Amino acid sequence: MRKLFIIALLFTVATAFKLNSTRHITGAVTDASGVMPAVIVTVEGTAIGTQTDAKGKYSIDVPEGKNTLVFAFVGYKTQKVKIGKSNIINVVMAASSTQLSEVVVVGYAAQKRVSVTGSVSTIRGVALEPVASYGYFNPQENNESYKGITENGFQEAGANPLSTFSIDVDAASYSNVRRFINGGSLPPADAVRIEEMINYFSYNLPGPKDNEPVAITTELSSAPWNTKHRLLRIGLKAKTIPTDNLPASNLVFLIDVSGSMSDENKLPLVKSSLKMLINQLRPQDKVSIVVYAGAAGLVLQPTTGDKKATINNAIDNLEAGGSTAGGAGIKLAYATAAENFIKGGNNRVILATDGDFNVGASSDDDMEKLITKERESGIFLSVLGYGMGNYKDSKMETLADKGNGNYAYIDNITEARKTLVSEFGGTLFTVAKDVKLQIEFNPAMVQAYRLIGYENRLLNKEDFNNDKKDAGDMGSGHTVTALYEIVPAGIKDYAGNVDPLKYQKVEAPAKPAVTGSKELVTIKFRYKEPTSSKSKLSQAVVNDVPKDFASVSTDFKFAAGVAEVGMLLRDSQFKQNANWAQAIKNARAGKGDDHEGYRAEFVKLAESAKLLVKNEELGK
Repeated sequence: MRKLFIIALLFTVATAFKLNSTRHITGAVTDASGVMPAVIVTVEGTAIGTQTDAKGKYSIDVPEGKNTLVFAFVGYKTQKVKIGKSNIINVVMAASSTQLSEVVVVGYAAQKRVSVTGSVSTIRGVALEPVASYGYFNPQENNESYKGITENGFQEAGANPLSTFSIDVDAASYSNVRRFINGGSLPPADAVRIEEMINYFSYNLPGPKDNEPVAITTELSSAPWNTKHRLLRIGLKAKTIPTDNLPASNLVFLIDVSGSMSDENKLPLVKSSLKMLINQLRPQDKVSIVVYAGAAGLVLQPTTGDKKATINNAIDNLEAGGSTAGGAGIKLAYATAAENFIKGGNNRVILATDGDFNVGASSDDDMEKLITKERESGIFLSVLGYGMGNYKDSKMETLADKGNGNYAYIDNITEARKTLVSEFGGTLFTVAKDVKLQIEFNPAMVQAYRLIGYENRLLNKEDFNNDKKDAGDMGSGHTVTALYEIVPAGIKDYAGNVDPLKYQKVEAPAKPAVTGSKELVTIKFRYKEPTSSKSKLSQAVVNDVPKDFASVSTDFKFAAGVAEVGMLLRDSQFKQNANWAQAIKNARAGKGDDHEGYRAEFVKLAESAKLLVKNEELGK
């Protein structure tokens, strides 16, 4: 009997092992033009899925008994591939001529652009089938919010010669827009912040000299969407500090563990993201963890960066549940950071949330006042946004803008790696704060101008010299790009004229101060050292000597392509002759080295958006 029992037990164990065994399949997905990021890969007949990374690579565990992988991407033929003996499966995708509504079949029905109105926009989508394992959402309960954007219009240089704004290094809008498009729908217009789309990407700019924290570069050409107009690119590059030389960090993770964070693409992704950051820390760095749900609490006392197992265990033990006392959590996080303040170090709160605050201080105004008060302590803020459906972009943008910080939207582990590993220094280590730009246009050369994007970063002209006025910050190695569309003097297509004034005399346009001067603009920018309260001033002059667009840098072409796509996604009243084919062509011509594959990903995203727009137009 004993022998029979042992045999039966061994048979049971062997059977259980067989039933639970999986195969680990890896591979890469490409098309005729190269690698394909964000392709959805699923195991047929299951809810198991993943997506390709920025280099087109994927990995997936396939349960015993399942033998088919499904590869799907907007605008491409869905492929079903049988799993053979090899554990490596590479796939080449082919574009589809089928209507887009028939192409997007994996867990989705067709969805049109959602119209939104108001100072804070709210999306309410149609009912779609959710696919939880992909990290997408069911818009049946969708209540996302975005700040309303009124696009910058053309300003007459004679009447308004100064344009003043704060720089913006946030990149959340681009990854959020990508999430919509990869999910088969167009983003709401107010989710499209063109400057954040442009600044998602790194640019090859020369760094500062003489130990200055920031350098400025300019480039001038024609605007692709109206060749009679100029396009001025202003580029800023912050100095890069080697990781070993970075100051010690006092980091407080402020983690939302409320019930709204229970989805797989929220708290579980937060945990994975922060563990990647933990791996970058050194013994001189320290981490505390504050969580908030119905109440706020400290779950990890300050712990040095060499005790990674202790920190990771604290992260693993987090669970979601309850309401969201965001205001109380922020107060406790700042108090914890202040208690452990490192003089001359990097003191920072890192907030990970979907922004859905509903207990205590919760309105945008309340949160703005709270953060504005706390930033005076010398503690910086990084906001990491997660999730969808109830995502509150409007709140998180406010927090980052007012808290001397930056804001990223993390929709998958690849984006987490980009933000917290590849761009570790830029995300967490400030080298210049309160960076402002003021551009003076020469009315003898410029009839009108328009700043593309930065609507939420505009400043009054008096704010430029006011050191008490908050502005954006730049981290180690950060680049910032701003684009101006300029109407040269004498161009007839500009419809900006108004009737003559009745009560005052209009001065004639100014003439250049120096005969023969070709000065177009003078650029001034101010910044402060991270621990200083007094700003420094630098400036540069741009002459009206535009390059032919064909001969501009790849960075210029790419930034122009991104801007044009942004205007098309917003259906901008200033898009003029912008079109998808031209924007995609310029972005493709501007790919350059692109060793991480982010620019190639953008080109494919623009191609998908083009198809979605066409599908929407056919459905009207």
